[in-house]
Amino acid sequence: MMNNTYCRYAWMMAFVLAGATACKTSRPAGFTPPPAASQAVECWLTDPDSTARLEYQPVIHFSNTASAAPLITLNEQETYQTMDGFGCTLTGGSATLIMQMDAASRQKLLQELFGKGPNRLNMSYLRISIAASDMNASVFSYDDMPTGQTDTTLAHFTLGPDQNDVVPVLQQILKINPMLKILGSPWSAPVWMKDNGDTRGGSLLPRYYGAYARYFVRYIQAMKANGIPINAITVQNEPLHPGNNPSMKMLPEDQAAFVRDALGPAFERAHIKTKIIIYDHNCDRPDYPITVLNDPEANKYIDGSAFHLYGGKIEAMSEVHNAFPNKNIYFTEQWIGAPGHLKKDLDEHIRLLTIGASRNWARTVLEWNLAADPHQNPHTDRGGCNGCLGAITLDASNVVRNPAYYIIGHAAAFVLPGAVRIASNTSEELPNVAFKRPDGKQVLIVLNHSQQAQTFTVVTNKGNFQGSLHAGAVATYLW
Repeated sequence: MMNNTYCRYAWMMAFVLAGATACKTSRPAGFTPPPAASQAVECWLTDPDSTARLEYQPVIHFSNTASAAPLITLNEQETYQTMDGFGCTLTGGSATLIMQMDAASRQKLLQELFGKGPNRLNMSYLRISIAASDMNASVFSYDDMPTGQTDTTLAHFTLGPDQNDVVPVLQQILKINPMLKILGSPWSAPVWMKDNGDTRGGSLLPRYYGAYARYFVRYIQAMKANGIPINAITVQNEPLHPGNNPSMKMLPEDQAAFVRDALGPAFERAHIKTKIIIYDHNCDRPDYPITVLNDPEANKYIDGSAFHLYGGKIEAMSEVHNAFPNKNIYFTEQWIGAPGHLKKDLDEHIRLLTIGASRNWARTVLEWNLAADPHQNPHTDRGGCNGCLGAITLDASNVVRNPAYYIIGHAAAFVLPGAVRIASNTSEELPNVAFKRPDGKQVLIVLNHSQQAQTFTVVTNKGNFQGSLHAGAVATYLW
């Protein structure tokens, strides 16, 4: 998780200066749809200036006329990337809090977040940390050794504290959604593999490349033994930001060498099919993944590149896609600062991530951190995020749903895995993104990024329909 103090708290202070107040609601999304009329469009709305929170609206009927300008025109014949899904990060701290709930409340919450059907978000993709992230109560790796000792054979490897929370929570989630895809990201190698002997910062020593590659293999095998398939890993979370605790710096040339000489071959030898994803950092350095992918021997092991947006512009992902169109793009993290401000957060994240990342080739769009307590705990000392608002706030078994919950819900519940992004014209005032699902249904997400109400016509292959949104509102249309 990015711990750039200026970046995080400049955003937070901007919210405060704008008159932000805590924007939370203790009620779940009210989006149970009644039976839709034939040839009708279903709509779910979040309007920060009203009480609508992912709420089902009266059905809209197609017509043959363009009843209002501007026009949003879809072209299902022009297709882009296939989506793996929308979701967030299940940090170790999130899992700890979920395990502290009573069993009935935990099952009800996980059904709401990961289940299919009415009033369920249907999150289809999760990112987890490989060992501790900065949103754990304390720092650990899967092979900690006393100072001065090493373990190159990984004789002491264990999933450690994750066996008490991350593993059982994932097992419960996978019973609800067996098709869920999971991405693992390390915040640091074990301390004995690093050049500074610290959990924070430092770099991986080349003489431990082989041992660290085997560490990844052991992790994937251990999770599989617990019934948890790891679909993909990133090589290093935020490799250019050694300020978190834990964290580790990894320059692009070093990442290329590690993948080329150790990680790729180790996966090959162990018959590991888990995808290798590089970079996993901000959109201000597209040169980083391009440098790694320019190494032909590293390139052959790499599925794609992952991005965050604490710096740079989302369009940088298209720059990397255009340089290597056969490699995938993923958006894997963005935080919301406590206390949250629904109008600002909804506009920013829907516009830049749900819409922006999807329109720039992302196969996933993930919000940071599923859950925190009312004080944004737990987190590590010396660099853990103490202002990261979870998608939900958990106080024992009490649940409060925060802005990221609705941001995720506007996509995850409707844009099913396997959906393909299709063409739609967009504008500054009405940014939007469209998809065609495997079942043939189409989805359109539209944000009113203006200061006044907007009425518009959506032109589809089935006919036209009219939409209307208050300033700052977002709607998901399904037909």
